[in-house]
Amino acid sequence: MMETEKVKCLIIGSGPAGYTAAIYAGRANLSPVLYAGLQPGGQLTTTTDVENFPGYPAGIGGPELMEDLRKQAERFGADLRYGIATAADLSKAPYKITIDEEKVIETETLIIATGAAAKYLGLDDEKKYAGMGVSACATCDGFFYRKKTVAVVGGGDTACEEAVYLAGLASKVYLIVRKPFLRASKIMQERVMNHDKIEVLFEHNAVGLFGENGVEGVHLVKRMGEPDEERYDLAIDGFFLAIGHKPNSDIFKPYVDTDEVGYIITEPDTPRTKVPGVFAAGDVADPHYRQAITAAGSGCKAAIEAERYLSAKGII
Repeated sequence: MMETEKVKCLIIGSGPAGYTAAIYAGRANLSPVLYAGLQPGGQLTTTTDVENFPGYPAGIGGPELMEDLRKQAERFGADLRYGIATAADLSKAPYKITIDEEKVIETETLIIATGAAAKYLGLDDEKKYAGMGVSACATCDGFFYRKKTVAVVGGGDTACEEAVYLAGLASKVYLIVRKPFLRASKIMQERVMNHDKIEVLFEHNAVGLFGENGVEGVHLVKRMGEPDEERYDLAIDGFFLAIGHKPNSDIFKPYVDTDEVGYIITEPDTPRTKVPGVFAAGDVADPHYRQAITAAGSGCKAAIEAERYLSAKGII
């Protein structure tokens, strides 16, 4: 038999959404338990400088920001633990979440703040240059490439949006597209094709990066595998991935609604899922903004909803 523990409020995930939920739930005397998940601190721990989070006029390192949020949650009595949610049973309350395949938490309310992982090409160089020229978020990191040359990988709406956004900052943007066409909507295609700073490289694959103290260029292959295949290097300062995100929602899918990508669908303008007492906050439920500040805001909403739910049921 697995060990079982009963709690009033369980939070899964430790990014801005999870920690903010823990701050609010702690202040509401819900005695929240938070499991940090695969990446304690979330995606922000892979970001060197955060300049767009309100309250830090000089900017702050991603890991430092998450450490501040963690300490704030602890100050209000949140029980923060390391562990990964490996299974879920949301068929009836109390809901059961298995941690590390060895312990079951029974909870009256659940806040899912498991985030979404950016998809990468799988190149070793992406890891090598993480935070040194490789990014999966133009709105997070584009500012650091003002008047520089960057490349964006992808051919969908997100890639086109990122390319246009970066073109407002950088001196030159290359859009690396594997196919001979763009998958993006007509309007985004036109914006990209008509922009004087953006050059689209169709039928190109990025196969590696190079540079001494950061990204200085990309190894490209044109028409890979074809008889007229060409290989050449292109000088760039930044390499942006825009090939999508994968929400970390798999274990919850039998119980909550998700879109075709896996983002949890909540009631409009709320963190409420279709399961009473189960809430989704942050990037796992946000295909649109994916910012630390919007995640934090949704974590606040989720904790307030959890407190109201528990109060209405007479549990607190």
